[in-house]
Amino acid sequence: MITIIDYGMGNLRSVQKAFELFCPDVRVSSSVRDILDSDKIVLPGVGAFGKAMEELQKKGLIMAIKDALGRERPFLGICLGLQLLFSESEEDGNKKGLNILRGRVKRFDSSNGLKIPHMGWNRMRTGNRESKPGILSGVPNGSFMYFVHSYYVEPEDKKTVICETDYGTRFTSGIHKDNIYAFQFHPEKSQTIGLKIIKNFVGL
Repeated sequence: MITIIDYGMGNLRSVQKAFELFCPDVRVSSSVRDILDSDKIVLPGVGAFGKAMEELQKKGLIMAIKDALGRERPFLGICLGLQLLFSESEEDGNKKGLNILRGRVKRFDSSNGLKIPHMGWNRMRTGNRESKPGILSGVPNGSFMYFVHSYYVEPEDKKTVICETDYGTRFTSGIHKDNIYAFQFHPEKSQTIGLKIIKNFVGL
């Protein structure tokens, strides 16, 4: 059973449809019990960081997420779902995040004419790593992925970074720590390579 967490931030149907290609048992839910009973958990999202944290708190989902992670359930964060894992965000004035991973969410610098949001296709680079986590198995270095975001994460622990992307600066576009995987891009919108990542996650 895979549960896609519904906290009212974004249309989750495209995420659900992508996972249903590889898993017959996928549900979208805001139930604490569903999250705790799941084999795997997905936290997608688009929108404002502060509003997302408010909704997670309002629905009583923060402790459910942390409890599930403590039980070593594979977890996938997508876009805002990556940013929420970190300590705090500059958006809306230093809002506190889940603090599961140490680091900050920062806004792209538009002072040099950089267009914000960063939207469309861009490369994710895995670099010269000796080995890649299983979720990136079969994903070539330099693959194009689909992005829509104005903020990016800056992890304190650089060892968690599994891919980066260039947009005005080189930023973290994917992380992995223990049972936690998360990406700034949208794998469900990234065609064949994105679906490969989803298939890999289902198979973990």
